[in-house]
Amino acid sequence: MDDPTKPTHLETGDELDAFLERHDVALIEFYTSGCTMCQAMEPVLGNVARATGVPVALINPGDDIGLVERFEIRSVPTLILFSDGEEIDRRAEGFVGADDVVAMLEADVPEAVDAA
Repeated sequence: MDDPTKPTHLETGDELDAFLERHDVALIEFYTSGCTMCQAMEPVLGNVARATGVPVALINPGDDIGLVERFEIRSVPTLILFSDGEEIDRRAEGFVGADDVVAMLEADVPEAVDAA
């Protein structure tokens, strides 16, 4: 079972699909090993998960190369927000602070953000 207070690490597209099926709303970070901005995002996303209750997962598309084309990953870190399994927002401009991520969630899926 996923721990809603911290990001879940996924290995494959099948695991990603299962994660998206389990959650009406989910935020996914696409990252690569050795990416320092990606590494810096993990604690930020943990804070976002705790602050909002929105499930967060991390996946390295290099481990399942089909994900690169499927989600049009052109840079990392890329954050994609899903609602009912469909992409509704994306951030691919490098490091994004917790306040900006929370603001994106509040704007796109206010019903999914826990009032903390």
